Amino acid sequence: MVIDIGNSNVTLGVFRGQDLVVLWRLRTEVHRTADEYAVLLKSLLAGHGLSVSEIKDAVVASVVPTLVSTFQDAISRHLNIEPLVVEVGIKTGVRICTDNPREVGADRICNTLAAYHLYGGPAIVIDFGTATTFDVVSEEGDYLGGAIAPGIELALEALFSHAAKLPMVELTRPKRAIGKNTVTSMQSGLVFGYVGLVEGIVRRIKKELGGRARVIATGGLAELIVKESPIVEVANPQLTLVGLRLIHELNRGRQGAEAGGPESR
Repeated sequence: MVIDIGNSNVTLGVFRGQDLVVLWRLRTEVHRTADEYAVLLKSLLAGHGLSVSEIKDAVVASVVPTLVSTFQDAISRHLNIEPLVVEVGIKTGVRICTDNPREVGADRICNTLAAYHLYGGPAIVIDFGTATTFDVVSEEGDYLGGAIAPGIELALEALFSHAAKLPMVELTRPKRAIGKNTVTSMQSGLVFGYVGLVEGIVRRIKKELGGRARVIATGGLAELIVKESPIVEVANPQLTLVGLRLIHELNRGRQGAEAGGPESR
């Protein structure tokens, strides 16, 4: 079982070998107890004909520190597994070339590893979530750094919360850039505005890299933006989960003992 705990959603999947056989997405609830999450996990497994005994291991990445221990407790007590947590000290196969490697989120390490494994380098991974993050992967698979912008849903919530006359609107593509009412004007600014943000940052990153990099999109909101921009070459919604599986293989898989990738540092 692979578990990616984000600020807005918890994405869970089950791999059988290299095949992702099932995927779930839950709303992140920091006040849920370990027992409550355990009930959810068991229910989800049962709903897809999987028993707890079939889950042989688990790996967790989280950008919500308070939920790490919650999921560790839920998995260890109810699934009888001590989960692997993506944190400092485990093998990731990724060399982190930033000022403070400890600041880099576990999800960004997973994205870097998976992108390099699947597509090679150099690469730019754009993860459309609560934040829109840009992760830059070198030709050798190193994490070079990136950029962080507010996510599109966060921008919508900010408009709704701080502008008294602006409504909450559906995040969907308007027919034209020139909005004829408040709703379509907001949709134009959000959707086409984020297309411009993505294209602008990617151009700058490519220039700093020397002009060449494959652009990969992931995250729950990727499809909305990817459809509007030719700059994205690959869309892989499960990229972070693939990275978690690869980290599990490096640390606990059959080849874990002789894994040759550099440790995160």
